[in-house]
Amino acid sequence: MKVLLVSTYELGHQPLHLAAPAAALRSAGHDVRTLDTSVEPWTREPVDWAEAVAFSVPMHTAMRLALRAAAAVRAARPELPICLYGLYATVSRDLTLGSAGLADHAIAGEYEEGLTAWVNGLLERDSEPSQAVIDLGRRRPAAVPAREGLPPLERYAHLALGGEERPVGYVEASHGCVHRCGHCPIPVVYNGRIRIVPEDVVLADIEALVAAGARHITFGDPDFLNGPHHSRRVVAAMHERWPDLTFDCTVKVEHILRHRELWGEFETGGCLFVVSAFETVNNQTLERLDKGHTTADAAAAVALLRDHSIEIRPSFLPFTPWTTLDEIADIVDFVAAMDLVPNVDPVQFTIRLLVPEGSLLVSTLAAEGRLGRYDTERLTWTWSSDDPAVDELQTRLGALVEGAQTAGEPIGQIYERVRAAVHSAAGRHSEPVSYGHEGRPRLTEPWFC
Repeated sequence: MKVLLVSTYELGHQPLHLAAPAAALRSAGHDVRTLDTSVEPWTREPVDWAEAVAFSVPMHTAMRLALRAAAAVRAARPELPICLYGLYATVSRDLTLGSAGLADHAIAGEYEEGLTAWVNGLLERDSEPSQAVIDLGRRRPAAVPAREGLPPLERYAHLALGGEERPVGYVEASHGCVHRCGHCPIPVVYNGRIRIVPEDVVLADIEALVAAGARHITFGDPDFLNGPHHSRRVVAAMHERWPDLTFDCTVKVEHILRHRELWGEFETGGCLFVVSAFETVNNQTLERLDKGHTTADAAAAVALLRDHSIEIRPSFLPFTPWTTLDEIADIVDFVAAMDLVPNVDPVQFTIRLLVPEGSLLVSTLAAEGRLGRYDTERLTWTWSSDDPAVDELQTRLGALVEGAQTAGEPIGQIYERVRAAVHSAAGRHSEPVSYGHEGRPRLTEPWFC
């Protein structure tokens, strides 16, 4: 069967979530084409070619874009079977699988086997439409992702380091997460479980990426130390085969501190930076979100990694239903105090809590009387702050950062403008601050969701 796999957004990386299912479908005998609309134009030709279309939706932005694309496919070819697969596939299922009819099938969690079964069923004409599946069962042996046919690495995010930019390959050594942070969409699907990608598959994928020009690897696991022994083996083997290859990974503050003995090995293995979800510096909010760390822990994680010449790139969630103006001011002051100004993408100061369908926070917000209507366009339950000035600040910061980045302002300058706006809103006096060099390692695509 002719299957078109479509990615709309994957954090600026060459889409692994096209390469992995392409390998599974081709091994089952199907003809597969891929389309990444983040770097390739959307045209009618591949839709006319296809006998089935599947959209990769690993995150919120990808899901919103995929729904628009699915609506266009449905309008152009109403008879064409459509599937959504990935972490967000079953969000807003009344919109996607109900009377609107944007998709015939949805698979969250581990999707390769389920996607292959869906296509096989279409071929046999016995598939059931409008079925939402969360598949976390034992998978068949994983195939090495098939990256042939994808746009080259040069069209995606690069590592910026020391005045040069290096092509980046994106892999995953595990799926899911052992934690249940309240605001995160992963526990809704994985419920505290992980699925390990076999070491030989990860290394074979890295080998293909290096052959394609990658000089740096991003491990995109929700938390690279959910399976610390597995990750340790992968890093050691990677460094042995490609000693000049560098990497980054994502790790919870809790795990940075718990596995402190690993960072010397990771430094030797080429780790340049770690992405970590700090979210806020208010301990009460951190407890509400079930983050498993305190502000003091976050500061300790920065110091520990720097002892090993590894930078940390924090992500923040400044705007939640419990946020105060003082809390936001504390965040921007913490960033300066910890010498993190060059490490924080300015968009991080603008992020507002999303509460998608099934979120672990829905019951809490409802009990507190904070839950509004469900926004089917934005795919989130609405909420408002107790203080309208907080919502107003979020709107102002969003416009400020977007305009400054469009104008090409440096990160330090944007930070100073953000800090001045936050301090003004919180009634604090804003003194000039000094901050470190902007040449610290980073990816050229700012983190988003």
